[in-house]
Amino acid sequence: MPRSTPPAAPAQPTLGRGVPLVMALACGVTVANAYFPQALTPLISRSLVVSDGTATTLATLTQLGYAVGIFLLVPLGDRLPRRPLITVLLTVTSVALLTAGLAPGIGLLLAAGTLVGLATVVPQVLLPMAAGLVAPERRGSVIGTLQAGLIGGILLARAFGGVLGEHLGWRAPYLVAALLTALLAVVLGAALPTTVPAVRDGYPGLLADTLRLLRTEKELRRSVLFQVTVFGGFSAAWTAVALLVTGPRYGMGTQAVGVLALVGAGSLFLAPSAGKWVDRYGPDRVNLWCVVAGVAAAGVLAAGALGGVVGIVALAAGLLLIDVAVQCGQVANQARIFALRPEIHSRLNTGYMTCSFLGASAGSWLGTRAYTHLGWWAVCALIALAVASAVVTYGVGGSGRRITGAGAKDAIESEPTLPSR
Repeated sequence: MPRSTPPAAPAQPTLGRGVPLVMALACGVTVANAYFPQALTPLISRSLVVSDGTATTLATLTQLGYAVGIFLLVPLGDRLPRRPLITVLLTVTSVALLTAGLAPGIGLLLAAGTLVGLATVVPQVLLPMAAGLVAPERRGSVIGTLQAGLIGGILLARAFGGVLGEHLGWRAPYLVAALLTALLAVVLGAALPTTVPAVRDGYPGLLADTLRLLRTEKELRRSVLFQVTVFGGFSAAWTAVALLVTGPRYGMGTQAVGVLALVGAGSLFLAPSAGKWVDRYGPDRVNLWCVVAGVAAAGVLAAGALGGVVGIVALAAGLLLIDVAVQCGQVANQARIFALRPEIHSRLNTGYMTCSFLGASAGSWLGTRAYTHLGWWAVCALIALAVASAVVTYGVGGSGRRITGAGAKDAIESEPTLPSR
């Protein structure tokens, strides 16, 4: 049956200059919900009397829930008006955070944490929304702005969770996050423009299209492979570093994890610049720079095993490097896929981000196992191996198609449509 799109739909509104900043803030606040539990692992372990391995399962399940939520919910951004969809998702997330903060035991906490991940996918609805409401020559810089908020939320989440958890207990970050998320639902409900759905396909068709796009769109597969490898190494590093600095080598509290996160958060200021680099040089070249930075980060992080001042400086520098690699790589990857057909932006982002967070979940799980069984050196080796494997992705497509600036409009118009069903 041929694809059904709204005939003679009214033109989508344009995105004002100030709205991307509001959207960037929303990206940061919401995505933080999936990451601040990483800094709370030692506190949860002691408070609920469970092993470190069981406590770290919370971070893994939250990220896994995020991946599942992206696959099941983000495609609805092509089918439903995005503003009410975003408001509903934020409301569900707020309730799940409140439940987690009041959970009496590990079982309910793990269940609520999974639901938090499942519903807190608002950034992945906002990104394609913004990309479709700006001119092609602004797309890289706008994506960079939202990406700065997204990665800033990921990095500052650990400082938020670590510092607040250290002083007020592990429940406090969940309760504060529940309040912030509820307030954000009100703000976005008022600030976001009204958009027209891109398609009228049924929900099963949207999910099927996401899988088909992963198979048929070469540029999407390239972005996925770049991100899975680098983001997997990033997740392994951040999950294991909380165990390292609170363990016998350093003997610090979770507040130290928060301080390290603040150092790494410096990378968020590169996001707008990364967008401009993508507009000028193309995503492939920026991806290659990020791979080099990620491999270098693994080498620097290895010195963290030395302990003392030298070790903590090495950890800060290495985490900053791998944060930069993920930050700039994400901008390049999403600029690549959003230069494709605008009517499938949400489904493209669904395939990309689902695979990305599956990679993050795997990296978190492998990083924890590598640290507990073999030590910090093994974690660094895992990071180097994961990030270096992205070089294969760079070589598969040669120099790749360069989609930049105003030229992206031609690329969009030259793309074939999805096959009819």
